[in-house]
Amino acid sequence: MFSRKPFSGLFRRGRVWLGALLVLWLAGVGSGLWAVWAYDNRPGAAAAAPSHWPTGTALASNPSGPTLVFLAHPQCTCTSASLDELAEILARARTKPRTYVLFLKPANVANGWEQTDLWRRAAQLPGARVLRDDEGVEARKFGVETSGQTLFYDKHGTLIFSGGITGSRGHAGENAGELALISLLTDGRADRRATNVFGCPLFAETD
Repeated sequence: MFSRKPFSGLFRRGRVWLGALLVLWLAGVGSGLWAVWAYDNRPGAAAAAPSHWPTGTALASNPSGPTLVFLAHPQCTCTSASLDELAEILARARTKPRTYVLFLKPANVANGWEQTDLWRRAAQLPGARVLRDDEGVEARKFGVETSGQTLFYDKHGTLIFSGGITGSRGHAGENAGELALISLLTDGRADRRATNVFGCPLFAETD
């Protein structure tokens, strides 16, 4: 009589192998998702911004109101979300600050390298002065190392806020930095004076 035992054994071994492969696949997916989450939520280097408007900067602070300085790497895709939040801040703010958006241009790249879609989007912000920061001279004067860093100085040139305006890397949406700046520009006060900044390093080795 024909025996089914060899086939049942093969079937059981096949199920074991299938289960093992499924566990390995789930582990791989989980590891990948964790890596993405960790990257999105790992902040960049915080600015060592001067507590008063720096001397020697080519930028002029606003003597009759606040000044916002936003520094960006023109090739940083994460900064797209930060520009979305900057637009939201300027639209909702009761007091309109003098706003500078500075785009890094390293010495070893051709002219026009900085004229990306991020630059064009920044140029559409109401009242924003979009400038090229050759070799990061201004970024260094403001102690900034990460794209998306936003600084708020009052009319006396005192630093009131320094941080990022997204809740994680490349993700737009309401967040602590955005709300702090809206509050400062509407009520003149905020609970937060610093937040993490999520973006690309301004001064990579290739720059």
